Amino acid sequence: MTESIGALGANGKRVRVLLADDHAILRAGLKMLVSELPDVEVIAEANNGVEAIKLARDLNPDLVIMDVTMPRLDGLSATSEIRQALPRTKVLILSMNEADDYLFKALKAGGSGYVFKRAAETELKDAIREVMRGGTFIRDVTQRRLVQDAMERWENGENTRPIEELTPREKEVLKLIASGNTNQEIADFLVISVRTVETHRSHIIDKLGLRRRSELVNYALRKGIVD
Repeated sequence: MTESIGALGANGKRVRVLLADDHAILRAGLKMLVSELPDVEVIAEANNGVEAIKLARDLNPDLVIMDVTMPRLDGLSATSEIRQALPRTKVLILSMNEADDYLFKALKAGGSGYVFKRAAETELKDAIREVMRGGTFIRDVTQRRLVQDAMERWENGENTRPIEELTPREKEVLKLIASGNTNQEIADFLVISVRTVETHRSHIIDKLGLRRRSELVNYALRKGIVD
């Protein structure tokens, strides 16, 4: 039995969905669930984060249903890249991990909702409806409150980890990133490879809990790393 997604179906437009999960069987199951909504169509499937970004740029979907743990590039990093390139595209995160920290990171990366894989069969349709109406889907009320509190602390600068966690080289790279340099420009300046720059950047992101370039810039300004 098919179910309408509501207001989106009423205007005659179908919600175009990109699925990103490295397990073909899970993608097939997700596709079946999504296909039960008549106003929704799966337009493409990706099996890693890099492919998800490429397909999103090429196809400009309305919604990406994104697994967190994937090869080549994780789902949260892919989400951040997609949201920066395509701000109108919504991303719904799927994960086995139920820790509040993951919920927080998913929202900071630009996700509009978070669905536990164990509950996908019962919650995915509701999540799609909520996200495509412009809302944020987090089923558990307690977790929603914790995440909202964490987001408020983040805005006040209370959640950011100390600069002392970075190595001297990582501080150099952060300063150059915050100054607007590309990975290639940073590599040339420090006489290292682009891959090494990317590794340093990944470590900075993990240590500080930041994902977007704008967040790194704001952090560097707040800490006086750049003027």
